[in-house]
Amino acid sequence: MPKIIGLLGSPLPEGNTARLLDKALEGATAAGCEVELIDVISLDIQSCQEIYHCKDHDTCIFSDDMVPIYPKFAALDSLVLATPVMTMGIPGHLKSFIDRFQVFYMAKYFRNNPLVSPDLKARRRSLFIGISGMDIPGVFDGTKQTTKAFFDIIDCPYYDEFLVSGMDRIKDITTRPDLLTTAYQKGFALGARLSTPVSPSRTQA
Repeated sequence: MPKIIGLLGSPLPEGNTARLLDKALEGATAAGCEVELIDVISLDIQSCQEIYHCKDHDTCIFSDDMVPIYPKFAALDSLVLATPVMTMGIPGHLKSFIDRFQVFYMAKYFRNNPLVSPDLKARRRSLFIGISGMDIPGVFDGTKQTTKAFFDIIDCPYYDEFLVSGMDRIKDITTRPDLLTTAYQKGFALGARLSTPVSPSRTQA
């Protein structure tokens, strides 16, 4: 069964971003995929210190909660990353998490020996879910640049996105079942690429 990981970058495990991610993973499950949620804020991790141990090794020198993350990301079939915009970028703990993927960067670009096999890379794709309190031009530009770079490093190309602005006005995503439905459909479409699609009898919202 194909495996999709949902990566929650919000510091609020039951907030609006988490609810959209949950719906996307429900859709992926309905499409026949196994899903796993990783709540980044719950991980005990250090930020990258540029020690460059990973330049010659497939691991980081730090023994923290990133240790079991690396093999999961090398083996996943697709990824859903969900995050709010903070100061026109991504939350700090998520940025530290992403920076620790220098392990993948060094393997791919310095040693020319990527941690993701060519066959797996060919089918991997990523869905980006972003929310912003403000509704202004370019509000997602910073987050998209970072996530696209991350997706390239882990050989899981940017495939689709669902961007919701104006959350300062909406406040509670549960008052917008149309947005929850879209998240579900995006997750279903991502999962359907990997497995025989099972048409949902109804779209949950």
